[in-house]
Amino acid sequence: MKTIEWQENGIKILDQTRLPGEVRYRFLSSVEEVAEAIKRLEVRGAPLIGVTAAYGMALAAVKHSGDRESLQEELIRSRDILINTRPTAVNLRWAVERMMQVYRASSHLDLDAIRERLLAAAGRMAKEDLQQNRCIGELGADLLPADARVLTICNAGALATCGHGTALGLVRSAFARGRVKKVWACETRPVLQGARLTVWELAEDEIPVTLITDNMAGYIMRSGQVDVVVTGADRIAANGDTANKIGTYGLAVLAHHHRIPFLVAAPFSSIDLSIPSGDEIPIEFRDPDEVRKVGGILITLPEVEVLNPAFDVTPGELITAIVTERGVARPPYLSSLANLNKKGGEENNELCQSAPGNSSDGPGDV
Repeated sequence: MKTIEWQENGIKILDQTRLPGEVRYRFLSSVEEVAEAIKRLEVRGAPLIGVTAAYGMALAAVKHSGDRESLQEELIRSRDILINTRPTAVNLRWAVERMMQVYRASSHLDLDAIRERLLAAAGRMAKEDLQQNRCIGELGADLLPADARVLTICNAGALATCGHGTALGLVRSAFARGRVKKVWACETRPVLQGARLTVWELAEDEIPVTLITDNMAGYIMRSGQVDVVVTGADRIAANGDTANKIGTYGLAVLAHHHRIPFLVAAPFSSIDLSIPSGDEIPIEFRDPDEVRKVGGILITLPEVEVLNPAFDVTPGELITAIVTERGVARPPYLSSLANLNKKGGEENNELCQSAPGNSSDGPGDV
């Protein structure tokens, strides 16, 4: 099923707060509704947030009732509204700024032509995301050993993207080659994206999955039941420090202690080479009631003070490899990520086409 789709004068999204119990779509008809859907996690996942914001910018142009000269002001207003929804994921700002570049290159045209170009640009981003995810999956599948038992956290699957997924895209591609035996899915407190979304996705694809609470990861690693950890990313600094769902850093420390490879799968748009380290990544803090309640039911004192960071930062030295559509980066990341940045778009297509990789019974190289 599609996570997002442009329809006449609006955006149709899959409301992920209803899953897995109910499959419900919402129609967004204003930039304010798009921003609220992002804040409320109705759409979520760094790549999907970026595409949603891009469509939000196109929607602002379609809904604009003024003249061509006042459109710029409306787009700047919309840009600011969208960028301020969730500060950690860099894809959102990247997508919005890309839409502003399209506008600036088209500002001499009439209003209808500008609207068409913005809509086309958002549509291209959606198609690119799917292609990039499939490429990440193929490249990452090469890294897994045969019959891999994979542990993951949160949801970096088709629901977090325009299709296939990043971390779960890697799992999907590897499973199709017979390289994945099972997946351990951390429930991912406090919003339970692992329990609600990752388990649902994998079950739909008939990929064997076992749900665990987040604090069980050390137990299964120590008992020798994990071969590789695979996560997504919301922002990656120039040195490889990676912001991802809260709890990812703890998994990386455990994996390092138990000598288990730790892979990050993300599109290159999640890499922010403008910041030298994870110290510069802004961390989003969310509503304390996400921790005080589970499924809307209070589980503690209603007035208890709560700390609720949505993300933590995993140091690059704990990451075995970062898999992007441009290739696989390995330490030292300051040089390997910079080298991938130089490759640009043309080489990406060739790389994706040549990424079917190792045979399913060959050794992984993590």
